[in-house]
Amino acid sequence: MSFMFNPHPYDDPAAINRPYLSEDVIHSIISGTMESAIHLADVVLKKLESDGKSIIIAIDGYIGTQFEQMVNLITRHLRLNSYDVQILDIKNVFKPSQQLEDELLEYLKEDRKKDPVLLFGKLFKGGYEELVDADKLENLATLLCTIKSNNSKDVYIVYGCGSAIRKLRTYYDIICYFDVTPKEVILRARKGMFVNLGDQIAKPVKALLRRCYYIDFEVAGHLRWDLIKSDLIDYYILSNDPDNLKMIPRETFSSITSSLVTYPLRCKPVYLEGVWGGYYFKRLRNLPDTMRNCAWVFDLIPLEVSIVVEAGSHLLEFPFFTFVQKEGIALMGASCVNEFGGYFPIRFNYDDSYHSSGNMSIQVHSGHKYNIENFNEHGRQDESYYVVAAGHGAKTYIGFNEGIDADEFISEVKKSEKEFTPVDYRKYVNHIQSFPGMQFLLPSGTIHSSGRNQVVLEIGSLTVGSYTYKMYDYLRADIDGIPRPIHTYHGEKVLCKERTAGWVKENLVQKPQLVRKGEGWAEYIIGEHDLLYFSLRRLEFEESILDDTAGKFHVLNLVDGEKVIIQSLTYPDLCYTQHYLDVVIVPANIGKYIINNMGNQPVCIHKTMLKDDFVNKCLPDS
Repeated sequence: MSFMFNPHPYDDPAAINRPYLSEDVIHSIISGTMESAIHLADVVLKKLESDGKSIIIAIDGYIGTQFEQMVNLITRHLRLNSYDVQILDIKNVFKPSQQLEDELLEYLKEDRKKDPVLLFGKLFKGGYEELVDADKLENLATLLCTIKSNNSKDVYIVYGCGSAIRKLRTYYDIICYFDVTPKEVILRARKGMFVNLGDQIAKPVKALLRRCYYIDFEVAGHLRWDLIKSDLIDYYILSNDPDNLKMIPRETFSSITSSLVTYPLRCKPVYLEGVWGGYYFKRLRNLPDTMRNCAWVFDLIPLEVSIVVEAGSHLLEFPFFTFVQKEGIALMGASCVNEFGGYFPIRFNYDDSYHSSGNMSIQVHSGHKYNIENFNEHGRQDESYYVVAAGHGAKTYIGFNEGIDADEFISEVKKSEKEFTPVDYRKYVNHIQSFPGMQFLLPSGTIHSSGRNQVVLEIGSLTVGSYTYKMYDYLRADIDGIPRPIHTYHGEKVLCKERTAGWVKENLVQKPQLVRKGEGWAEYIIGEHDLLYFSLRRLEFEESILDDTAGKFHVLNLVDGEKVIIQSLTYPDLCYTQHYLDVVIVPANIGKYIINNMGNQPVCIHKTMLKDDFVNKCLPDS
């Protein structure tokens, strides 16, 4: 989850997936916080009666989980049935806050020359074990071991983030996991609803989120991954609404995700305002008047979106990345999972500057080696723009103009960062007039910007952070009135000065190459380069077109047309109806599929897929 993620609270009601689920599966879902607590307490009561010994429950969860209400309700119900309940808060085994601050300092260094507003850091590769006091953890393990060996019939609840770490798992009779969607986590952080792991008092929100991104989210996400991979979660609990939890037994959750991954599917978008934000999506998707504009539409940023499943009368919402962790091979293909460590390797969003006040910043991104060495990240940050809509005067800025002095540009933007002086960026940065259907490739190191008055589909590589180094931002304040940070220190180090207009024209703005065609349909490669591990295609057809995942996922964007239906060729009921600008994933295991035009006009679909030779070639340096 990006440390710059600042979602609007609006919930888009349109992105709902409807896989087939049996009545037994649907009826096994427990809806409601009180109902979930009573159900779990009743399960414990039955085990107490049948086993005749103490029961230990672990209640773990993702960062931002609100545990206390559920713990209190379970305790109350058990005590009404004359059983003693002991509550153990896992936060008591964490190292003291100051000790953690000192030990984690190398991951959150403060160098305002390199990082003026302290956005960056290094990803922590350890687990909860490195954050807790070893002696306190050992004492807790000894206590749980003693409880398991005595003859009492009491109930113990160990709760909090990290409760289900490996050291303690062997002692638990039941493991529950509370999941929270990324958007909800950030909204809770901004409301002051939780603190960083080991802290007693919340940091200022930007410092809290920086620590979360580089440490807390990583630690919690990997523990969740381990529990899912080991199939240890007895009850998976959706906890976006603390007053209306939905508790899903292990077998039920597996049935839901395994059914879902057999369908084309769509994530629930997240919308963000921005100083250069436009109005195309506000009108298209009827976004609320409370949004000042819509700069970004996160339709498929893997660690920042969720997925919604209709199960009878229930709407079940959980993080998309939890789904990736659960169904990675069926979703992405085994070779993709192996190459990218189980992460969904491509991200998709729309940048909307349509009828806006200005351009995006002049910016550059860093490559694999730089991200690994400086941020301990997962990989490079490449991007691409596909122009969906363009108004009068729309431009895309890409590469340097021929004959300019790139070092002079760097000197000018450094001066601007320090002295707040204007820069004639058009003197240095090449621009190309934008038209719908144009594809721009933006491998790391390429200076670029999306200009005002257009909507672009941005497609990028694995990096889950936001390593966007703004070289120049027109001396403007952000939407909150605070001057926007400039990052010339990192930007200068990764900038490829040799990428000038001629090189850009030859390499990064390509003519469509026909891949295959038939009567009334065709597929073209519209963007492919050795510096990118994904291939960008366009499907054009009147009535229908056939395709085959061949063991690799496809991502389809309906960029021109009204409505299509995407169906498995073998099992046509496995389908999704896609509307204009919806982003739909076709899982790797679907194989052959057909897209049928449900509207009256010809259709263009933007298709993204991993290149055939992506294995061992996906992370070259720029």
